[in-house]
Amino acid sequence: MTPVTALVISDAIDGDTAGDLAAALEEDQITTRLATPGQVTGVRAAEPPPDLLLVHAALETTRIAAVVAAADPDGLSAVLVFADQDPGSLERHVRAGYDYLVPPFLPSLVRHRLSACRERRMLSRTVADIAESAALTQYESEMQIGREIQRGFLPVSLPQPRGWEIEARFEPARDVAGDFYDAFDLVDGRRIAFLIADVCDKGVGAALFMALIRSLLRHTAEHSSSANLVASDMAQLVARDVLGSSPQAHGYRALLSTVGAGPLMAAVAGTNNYMTKNHLAQGYFATLFFGVLDPAEGTIVYINGGHNPPVLLRGSTVLGMLEPTGPAVGMLPGGAFSLGMAHMEPGDLLFLYTDGVPEAKDERGGFFTDERMIRVLTEPGPPSAVGALTRMERALVDFRGGAVRFDDITMMALYRATEEA
Repeated sequence: MTPVTALVISDAIDGDTAGDLAAALEEDQITTRLATPGQVTGVRAAEPPPDLLLVHAALETTRIAAVVAAADPDGLSAVLVFADQDPGSLERHVRAGYDYLVPPFLPSLVRHRLSACRERRMLSRTVADIAESAALTQYESEMQIGREIQRGFLPVSLPQPRGWEIEARFEPARDVAGDFYDAFDLVDGRRIAFLIADVCDKGVGAALFMALIRSLLRHTAEHSSSANLVASDMAQLVARDVLGSSPQAHGYRALLSTVGAGPLMAAVAGTNNYMTKNHLAQGYFATLFFGVLDPAEGTIVYINGGHNPPVLLRGSTVLGMLEPTGPAVGMLPGGAFSLGMAHMEPGDLLFLYTDGVPEAKDERGGFFTDERMIRVLTEPGPPSAVGALTRMERALVDFRGGAVRFDDITMMALYRATEEA
């Protein structure tokens, strides 16, 4: 049988009251220590936590609370307040929720009183544990539902136009994530829309806005066409691009009339307008890369809204980075978004990613970095979208080791197969 221990706390540990109580406890085979309030920290540091804390009623209620917190920071001990000959001093402590002992401190009376107190304490702790367990079970159930709902917002499969590979990987840091990706047919199947995005923050809030932003982008893109941009909108776009900082300033008249550019601009600008009009106060926004691919020609018209620049490669050579052409979506009312254009020849690969890739940490807190990411992408190997993503996944796992992940990791790769393939 495990021995029961008690700590008697009083300003007058040499007085009759504390001494009589300690004697009664010792006679009942309870290992007892006496300490003043000022000695409590030292006693607790040198000794295991007591089963019973008995505190003199002469102390103020606030002081008792402080002493109990110092003596039993985990809240595991049964706490009683004991009085001298005047039980009236117990009243304020009983109102504060403490159990009590009154003289005479006869061993049999003390034993029964302490036994009843410990049983109530154990019952109260059991009830609290059951309630905490039930709350945790409910939380885990709700998170599972959240995971399933969020998975429903991600594509079950990705379009695979003839001569192309489109693949993606998604690894949330928590039960639900703020990252997302998508790819779908556009303009009656003549174009492929693809995007990757990262909603600021993590957890439930980011997941809710992920669902909203993804739905707005896809719905608007699928229900728009180049003809939806009226003349005034076209004029504004041309003015922005002529005066803006687009990476390809020439040829924008043709670019604006490119099939798929209208739905792209409508989706991004429309989502930004909705978010800044209705949800600016919540402080959520998303960086994204949204591209529209012409599979036949290999051209991509895109908007990079403050996102990590995708990497365009030809074999082991980096052809370029598709830098931002506008701000994050949902951050700036009336934000100006320009269109960019890229071209992929057979054998080229486009790698898209969220910041969870270069900012992945190892066990010492070091970052994976953009430089290491580029080295992995340019490693020799059979060219394919699957191969590129698999190499990156393995490199990240090896780099992280046992480190805890703090950010979502999402990747997408587009590969244009060679004619021989």
